[in-house]
Amino acid sequence: MPAIIATTGLTKTYGRETALRDVSLTIDPGSVFALVGANGAGKTTLLKLLMNILPPTAGEAYILGLPSSEIRGHAFTRIGYVSENQEMPESMTVARFLNFVRPLYPNWDRILEASLLQRFDLPLHRRLKRLSRGMRMKAAFVSSLSYRPSLLVLDEPLSGLDPLTRDQLVQVLRLLARDGMTILLSSHDLAEIEDFATHLGFLEKGSLVFAENITILKARFREVTIPGQTALPTCMLPSWWQPELRDGAFRFVLANAGPAELDAIHQQFPAPLVPRIDPMTLRAIFVALAQSSSLPAPSITVYAKDGAL
Repeated sequence: MPAIIATTGLTKTYGRETALRDVSLTIDPGSVFALVGANGAGKTTLLKLLMNILPPTAGEAYILGLPSSEIRGHAFTRIGYVSENQEMPESMTVARFLNFVRPLYPNWDRILEASLLQRFDLPLHRRLKRLSRGMRMKAAFVSSLSYRPSLLVLDEPLSGLDPLTRDQLVQVLRLLARDGMTILLSSHDLAEIEDFATHLGFLEKGSLVFAENITILKARFREVTIPGQTALPTCMLPSWWQPELRDGAFRFVLANAGPAELDAIHQQFPAPLVPRIDPMTLRAIFVALAQSSSLPAPSITVYAKDGAL
């Protein structure tokens, strides 16, 4: 099946400033692709290039088989787009706004619309300008989801929202993902996207550092602890990142946790030493990637499950 999004050498410059540099990316149907990076990393620029809001300086992009330069008019009946700074007709009530946009989409699903309105508890007769930021974002979601787009593009949809609203929107995204909708979203929140995203791309200073299946990414990183090992081994493999002696143990990040590498650890540290090999969170993987390269530590806000940082 053809890719939903495919870019080659996508670049955007403003004079001497490069906002996006040589980004090549493929997103397959049914993926939930999370684009992460610090503010100014190029996430919004990339999404605007894909949506034909900005023209590229170089390179090309195809969305649903169309060149990005042709994404306009009828093409948006198959694409949902929501930005954290979504512009909406503020003088309209929620009901009038939905009445206005509904005829623009041939595949509008009134049952889905009613379900979303009930789930979000939106006040239909309140003007959009009188809504809180969270309620405005919910109204934007209803207007962009009710026609069941093939591709949903979300630019920082959870930024600045209260925890309850954020959880409600994430639940809807999970349901859409299970139904097979392709979702591309930018986010600072690794903990929330970790639960439902299938792929992850990391942008840093306009460059795509990596794009990878999250399951594969998490499977190849492990945190290794050797209790009782009180001296650094004389032989350490290049895939042993951040080796240190701490709390009476030798610790390191294993960056290539294949069967051969795991077997080598057990051979190098035989009984009575018992290596402990633990999975890592996305946040821990990001920190390891940053500290083991020339990249600065990623400036990404990470929310714990209980809301604490």
